[in-house]
Amino acid sequence: MTGWPISPLDLAALLVFLGCWTGYSAVVDRVPSIRSRSVIAAMDMHRRTWMRALLTRDNRISDTAIIGNLMASTSFLANTSIFILAGLVALLGAPDLGQRALSALPFAQPPATDFAWELRIFLLVFIFVRAFFELTWALRQFNYCSIVVGGIGLGEDALPQADMAAEVANRAARHFNTGLRAYYFGLAALTWILHPVALILASLLVLRELHRREFRSVVREALTRG
Repeated sequence: MTGWPISPLDLAALLVFLGCWTGYSAVVDRVPSIRSRSVIAAMDMHRRTWMRALLTRDNRISDTAIIGNLMASTSFLANTSIFILAGLVALLGAPDLGQRALSALPFAQPPATDFAWELRIFLLVFIFVRAFFELTWALRQFNYCSIVVGGIGLGEDALPQADMAAEVANRAARHFNTGLRAYYFGLAALTWILHPVALILASLLVLRELHRREFRSVVREALTRG
């Protein structure tokens, strides 16, 4: 192992992190039998119910206001990811300053080389670039949904149009969830700057919290009741 740019412990921590992030996303998003039990799937059903319920309303101002609220929260997170990326780029230009600041923290193990420091920052950059693209695509899809809702009439073609709007809204929510999940794992990746063991523990903690909130939370039970 001598001559490696990062230590074996760092490599193990990175593999655990990537396994938690990609593994969880792959299982929850791509295995139908598991996804059907999640709060995400429950919300898909409620969005479809919402779009069908608006067919009974002549005045749909409240519906467009709900979509606007969804767009606002998505836009906020997308803008925040840009600010985070700007800060990360600044950290890339000052590795000595970052290492000195970390060395003052108890139990911290600052990266020993510039490459190790840059690897940690580049991981964070990758995560929040991914979050930005997912969130902006979700924002565009919510925008598309608002246009589809505006075109829903009252005739016999209204039900297929409502189902179309629900499908667009569900796809937007899926990308929003992916972007939000990147934020969670971005916080876990931040701990790698302190110590590789901290990255392992933080990755497992985020994995546990995501599973609890999406499959075992009180909110999920409420959404699936009845």
